[in-house]
Amino acid sequence: MPVLSLGDALLVSIQVDLQDNTVLALQEDLAERIVSTGARGVLIDISAVDIVDSFIGRMFASIAALSRLLDAETVVVGMRPAVAITLVELGLSLEGVRTALDVERGMRILRALSDRREVRQADEADADLVPVVEGGGPAARA
Repeated sequence: MPVLSLGDALLVSIQVDLQDNTVLALQEDLAERIVSTGARGVLIDISAVDIVDSFIGRMFASIAALSRLLDAETVVVGMRPAVAITLVELGLSLEGVRTALDVERGMRILRALSDRREVRQADEADADLVPVVEGGGPAARA
């Protein structure tokens, strides 16, 4: 499956029926591409997917967890109602997987997450700053 770069995100458009080995290969490919590109987000477009089973559902959650460990967020886009119903019936909540109706909305989610991350990192950097007092000696601290 082709993995395309869109700025600091990767886009995977799944256009074939998913088999267990296909999803395992996708997981490995995405991990390598996240590291090699420094991607901060992954969009998985499943709008052409008609059927999922419990393994495929768990693999989406696994891909999202792996991406988070590599400092990237995952959004699954284009889920058909039948796929959503099947996942619910299988008892799969897709823990840690964000979803959006389409790629455009998925990109907005990734941008919002990236903005929040930047603010959080800036706040953490500010918290690490130690005020400097002129004179610096014990009397200056008193």
